[in-house]
Amino acid sequence: MNKASGLSATQTVELAIGGMTCAACAARIERQLNKLPGVEATVNLPAERAHVRFDPAQVDVERLIATIVKTGFSASLSTAETREEEKARKEAAYRAERRRFWIALLFTLPLLSQMPAMFEAGFEHAAAGHGEDFLPRWLQFLLATPVQFWIGARFYAGGWKALRGGSGNMDVLVALGTTMAWAYSTVVWLAGWDHLHVYYEASATVITLVLLGKILEARAKAKTGAAIEALLHLQPATAHVERNGELIELPVKRLIPGDIVLVRPGEAVPVDGEIVAGESSLNESMLTGESLPVAKRPGDKVFAATVNGEGLLRVKATGVGAHTLLAGIIRLVEAAQGSKAPVQRLADRVAAIFVPVVLVIAGLTFAGWLWAYGDFTFALVNAVAVLVIACPCALGLATPTAIMVGTGLGARAGILIKNAEALERAEKIDLLVVDKTGTLTEGQPQVIGVKVGAGKTAEEVLRLAASLEQGSTHPLAAALVAEAKRRGLELVTPEAVTAVPGRGLAGRVANHAVKAGAPDWLGAFASDAATSEVAVEIDGVLAGTIQVADPLRASSRAAVARLVKLGVEVVMLTGDNAATAAAIAREAGVSRFEANVLPEEKAQHVAALKATGKTVAMAGDGINDAPALAAADVSFAMGAGADVALQTADVTLMRNDLNGVADAISLSRATLAKIRQNLFWAFIYNVIGLPAAALGYLNPVIAGAAMALSSVSVVSNSLLLRRWRPGAI
Repeated sequence: MNKASGLSATQTVELAIGGMTCAACAARIERQLNKLPGVEATVNLPAERAHVRFDPAQVDVERLIATIVKTGFSASLSTAETREEEKARKEAAYRAERRRFWIALLFTLPLLSQMPAMFEAGFEHAAAGHGEDFLPRWLQFLLATPVQFWIGARFYAGGWKALRGGSGNMDVLVALGTTMAWAYSTVVWLAGWDHLHVYYEASATVITLVLLGKILEARAKAKTGAAIEALLHLQPATAHVERNGELIELPVKRLIPGDIVLVRPGEAVPVDGEIVAGESSLNESMLTGESLPVAKRPGDKVFAATVNGEGLLRVKATGVGAHTLLAGIIRLVEAAQGSKAPVQRLADRVAAIFVPVVLVIAGLTFAGWLWAYGDFTFALVNAVAVLVIACPCALGLATPTAIMVGTGLGARAGILIKNAEALERAEKIDLLVVDKTGTLTEGQPQVIGVKVGAGKTAEEVLRLAASLEQGSTHPLAAALVAEAKRRGLELVTPEAVTAVPGRGLAGRVANHAVKAGAPDWLGAFASDAATSEVAVEIDGVLAGTIQVADPLRASSRAAVARLVKLGVEVVMLTGDNAATAAAIAREAGVSRFEANVLPEEKAQHVAALKATGKTVAMAGDGINDAPALAAADVSFAMGAGADVALQTADVTLMRNDLNGVADAISLSRATLAKIRQNLFWAFIYNVIGLPAAALGYLNPVIAGAAMALSSVSVVSNSLLLRRWRPGAI
């Protein structure tokens, strides 16, 4: 963060923006917003949105909107409630634009008969500057003028707003170029200079082609946000709710936490909640990317938009509306789509100075040709071609369109990428640090044996240890409690429990002083077996050890193999003993590991690995591994669903599957490849097009067609990213 980083309490809003036509527009809005105190804003051209983080003590939403309006654009607060209204407004604008295009085409088609004359006035005939007219000049005037000043009014309005705001944009270039062609033609016609060619066909055709390009671009841009649209339509509009002993149907937006919702077979769950009655299996692929249904029973959590299988469920709502996991995912994806990748900085710098530079080039072109040949007509035609061929749109669309498609694909695959910077860093990962428990393994350890000393029984040792561990969230503690309950042992409430970080617990249980934890803490010898062990001390005497095993996930070995194939070294860090760590590493195909690593030491290990010059990622559960995740260049929170993971990790994986990390790296590389392709074509288009126009090798009509297609080609290339699939290397 920059100037907003020191703010104690910031707010974030999304603003819908209308009237942007190119990258220069987005850059100008962004520049004006960032001038405000306590504001950090990024503007997304293809999404037509501004993602603004601000200090409410210094500015408010009204001032943000007023700043955008003063810059020459429309703006409004974008929320879940206004989304449909925004969509309807964009669709209406698209239909109006399409009508204007057809009208422009109707007027322009007769003028296209002048194209042979246009080509005759090319480079070889610069000195002549004339050609045959197929239509009377008065008719050409009547056909071209409505296109220029009625259909093309949007370019004048947009150009005036840009100039009034102190900068230029694509509208300035199009309006200036076509006006010069129209005005010159009108002077030639009215003056009766029949020996000179008129360029009404050029002005009308350029405007028509630019409109066509904008229509095609709008259609393509709409597809880049298809993933968000798909997520928005997953949640049902209504729900069957039990109220006052009756079952009624209510809009989802009227539900409140605590409502009992009935979910019938085949229906989508309308809320986040907990099952209070019924058993079924739910398809959670829209959240996790996992196609296999998940068995659910009373006490299990369910999430909005997941699809119920064959059973009837009664669900108690815990999260509704904007407070569901789905809503959180949508907000996260939108924020990522609105963020900027570092690779975009060059394009932003170019866009900021693009229009003034083009105007200078056009002026020099006109002066140069006029001086060299003394032919005003040909000098003007080449200057117009320079103005028309130049367009910063492709530069502005190159990065954000690819990011929108990439992050949307990730969301559908259960990969939630926090921002574009994380997406870019993920491409460069050389080394992945993984936690063992819950990442490589199932994360649900099971007791497989109890060894006791003289005078003790397995049941006694297990009962006291499990009683002590009841309040702990550690996976080994859960295994002890589960095994004690499975054996029917009666647990008692512990007293004076204290935790020794990285070691274990101590307290009083049934009038006994009990400690349970790491074997070396209590003076026990760790077994050579590939298991985790919990040593138990009762009244100051080592009473026994409990062996716990956490099986490797079925997918872990294949996932590690994929990562290695991607060129990523996998390093396992675990607090377990060396024997257990070696066995799990061998089974998973991990060649490098560190055992007996305390939680607070994991961050130090990550820092040490980064010091070797490698780009280091960390995969963990997002909570216990927080320091190590924060230390890594890229952090992956495994199997989330928890809000804390959505907030803290660079990438949240909705499934407990290391394949998600491989998928995220693969997606990152595919997305960055598209961005580089887009930037290459956007730059090369102008590098070749501008000199060609200035040297007289392009007439304005061809220049206009090329300009219109440049943006469409960049967006279309980004859409090819949709061919990416999870599991791809």
